[in-house]
Amino acid sequence: MLGLIAKKVGMTQVFDDYGELMPVTVLKIEPNVVVDQRTPEKNGYSAVVLGSHDVKEKRLTAPNLGQFKKNSVDPKRYVVEIRDFDKECEIGESLGVELFENSAFVDVTGTTKGKGYQGVMKRHGFGGGRKTHGSKFHRANGSTGMAAWPSRVIKGTRMPGRMGGDRRTVQNLRIVNIDTDQQTLLVGGAVPGTKDGYIIVQASKKKG
Repeated sequence: MLGLIAKKVGMTQVFDDYGELMPVTVLKIEPNVVVDQRTPEKNGYSAVVLGSHDVKEKRLTAPNLGQFKKNSVDPKRYVVEIRDFDKECEIGESLGVELFENSAFVDVTGTTKGKGYQGVMKRHGFGGGRKTHGSKFHRANGSTGMAAWPSRVIKGTRMPGRMGGDRRTVQNLRIVNIDTDQQTLLVGGAVPGTKDGYIIVQASKKKG
């Protein structure tokens, strides 16, 4: 398992090897510093703790700041733990986009865009009612309850509510280009999250 913290720059389009235009997402890999390590002897499992994006000490709580001071590492805003890290590394070492040079696909995890409170047509794709005059049923969800039995709304019924802002993972996105000078990664298709949002990029098990 290999992974890094990245920033979603935005989307663009490039021509592939067959001359066809394809959408890609640009991911910026800022220096990922090894903050700490988990070992089977001490923690019961193997993992690497990565940190990205420098932050002032006053922005962190005392427990969060302690893990940086313990290993003499500059405080980081984003911290993620990746289990079974395949690369040998030391605390304080900086990792970059070169980590994915031998990978053809990646899995991207991020927080989707928040949509706020939405109705059933936008949230669940309901068709809605007739668009005719006098229908009085256009974008509502319709009846949700039962009659005499069981006289309640069944759990899990699709209804209006908060939409977006969920943790999502998109698997097997093809790596289109790796720019070691700019420390950017181009992956085919869209990834969850907003522009300038931070996401986790991990090497996929799928081979090219």
